[in-house]
Amino acid sequence: MVYNFSDHASILGSYIAEIRDEQVQKDALRFRLNMERIAEIMGYELSKNLAYSSKEIITPLGISSCKLLLEQPVLITILRAGLAMHQGLMRTFDKADSAFISAYRKHLSPEDFEIFVEYLAAPPLDNKIWIISDPMLATGNSMLAVYNTLKINGAPKKLIIVSAIASSFAIESLKNQLPPNTEFWVGAIDDELTAQSYIVPGLGDAGDLAFGIKV
Repeated sequence: MVYNFSDHASILGSYIAEIRDEQVQKDALRFRLNMERIAEIMGYELSKNLAYSSKEIITPLGISSCKLLLEQPVLITILRAGLAMHQGLMRTFDKADSAFISAYRKHLSPEDFEIFVEYLAAPPLDNKIWIISDPMLATGNSMLAVYNTLKINGAPKKLIIVSAIASSFAIESLKNQLPPNTEFWVGAIDDELTAQSYIVPGLGDAGDLAFGIKV
């Protein structure tokens, strides 16, 4: 299942516009805030597809029957670019455990690169709901490398990918390589990739915009 927020008018579209805008991008604090708000909204929307149970809650004046999340997901983010989105998801799923994993491109030439995963800190993952956040899905290779590393520690009960902007190439590629019940929640889908595998129009390098240019 692919849910593209740009197909539906909402305030999230304004936040997507700002993270794309090269003038607004000069304000790193606002860029991070918008990434947080995008993820928080996505977390709320995707929560509607999760399982709930009824529980009676005692109030000062009586008893109320409430629907509570049956199972907390594990919030997984790809360092470093995903940290701001992770903060937004944590505000929605405030009781969830977190996992952090690194993935980066090592360029062999201007157009060829390999994905390296070097760090993982995670709670128990087997048979859990995984929500993996990464601002950009360009080729999908980083997400696939992350998934293949994570699944060494167990298989997900459900896999949910959260991304601000994705390429249509990445979505189609990952749909064929990730579990068939994977859900994709994306702010917008762009159709073009450059020869260097950057999304067009995209927004540039999310990690650099949020945390400064890396050397």
